[in-house]
Amino acid sequence: MRLSQEHIQAIRDSVGSIAGPTARVRVFGSRVRDDARGGDLDLLVELPEAVEHPAQLAAGLSARISRAMHGRQVDIVLLAPNLRRLPIHDIALDEGVLL
Repeated sequence: MRLSQEHIQAIRDSVGSIAGPTARVRVFGSRVRDDARGGDLDLLVELPEAVEHPAQLAAGLSARISRAMHGRQVDIVLLAPNLRRLPIHDIALDEGVLL
């Protein structure tokens, strides 16, 4: 996985402070492949309870983590009981690495 320990901790801290302590986060996409280069950061944030404002939550997480990653593009996919499950969720769960 192409993330430093500093970046992993920044991601965990950001998700915990914005989404709450029960949220789990997985990295998926090109960042989990050591042979890949560049690319954005794709994160799946799993929440055990319903999310009232998913767009705001995703935008806040993306902005905060992007700052911690020195401006790297960060794409957030949310998974919560009240949100529609899409094929991208299955890909992220199957291929993602839990942080």
